[in-house]
Amino acid sequence: MKLKNTASIRKHLVRWYMKHHRALPWRETRDPYRIWVSEVMLQQTQVNTVIPYYERFLKRFPDVNALAEADAGDVLKLWEGLGYYARCRNLHKAAGQVVAAHGGKIPDERTRFKKLPGVGDYIASAVQSIAFSHAHAVVDGNVKRVLARIFRMDAPVNQPASYPQFRDIAATLLDTARPGIFNQAVMELGALICKPKTPDCGNCPVSDHCGAYAAGVTDEYPKRVRRKPVPVRHMVAGIVHKEGRMLITQRKAEGLLGGLWEFPGGEVRKGETAEAACIREITEQTGLSVGIVSPLTRVRHAYTHFKIEMDVFHCRYLAGDMRLSGPDDFRWITPDETDDYPFPKANHKFIRLLTSDKGVSG
Repeated sequence: MKLKNTASIRKHLVRWYMKHHRALPWRETRDPYRIWVSEVMLQQTQVNTVIPYYERFLKRFPDVNALAEADAGDVLKLWEGLGYYARCRNLHKAAGQVVAAHGGKIPDERTRFKKLPGVGDYIASAVQSIAFSHAHAVVDGNVKRVLARIFRMDAPVNQPASYPQFRDIAATLLDTARPGIFNQAVMELGALICKPKTPDCGNCPVSDHCGAYAAGVTDEYPKRVRRKPVPVRHMVAGIVHKEGRMLITQRKAEGLLGGLWEFPGGEVRKGETAEAACIREITEQTGLSVGIVSPLTRVRHAYTHFKIEMDVFHCRYLAGDMRLSGPDDFRWITPDETDDYPFPKANHKFIRLLTSDKGVSG
């Protein structure tokens, strides 16, 4: 695609950004570590959600050396509730590599920086352009939406095969003299003006150059491929009580929710009752024999590619010794000690019910 009016688009976008951009904590620094942390946190997460996490994280881990030296569990605890925990684990690993292989200095060259765990095209381009002013264009959801409307791109934004088209157009449009500011300007335009459902075209600095606006079809862009309905999984979890304490297990370091602690359980099989599934899963994972005492609650939670409905039960320890088959570790804790461990958000939806006076004698 041959782009028109690129110089004018660049000028108006940067001018608008300099006047109207939000005052965000990571925009007050050129420290590559702090910019890196912000960009990792902002992936698939709203700005208002990220701000308090960002501030707490940097208070505890003010530089890459502090993060590298930290215990993985402590890092996960500070990330708790932010979701997409692989981001956190990779950031922690990458910090260790920066200290070990780069003397604590974050690489200022995209290829070397991208070799770090969790650093993909977007993170690499964002950090290198914003922190070091290197000419690399960013492509995220906001950028794709802006480009799709300005240039009336028919490539579906939610199809991986479309990414090279958006990447190439973003690179052509990039203001190479001010790449960091320009990248932030496009993303800010998508966040504040060129919104998914109600674009504020009357206040858009580049509406005169927008193909979708000129044709009156902004609601038709960006194009998307309709996805299949999100599946719902029926899950169970058991609060196993023994002598005034409850059993929690730690998920393996890799994979979904890796490294977090949880109350043991799993997925209900076809034709199986929730109660039977809870007993079976706990026995398979821990070797313990337990009995259902009473239902506690049902919680619902959504992940990226599926949803869960989880039945939670109070259980009584009956017999057996712990032998882990699946989890990495276990603890017997009191309800007051749950704050010491990082749990998935789905567990937090019932942890508040586990007050000391609701325990089950073991």
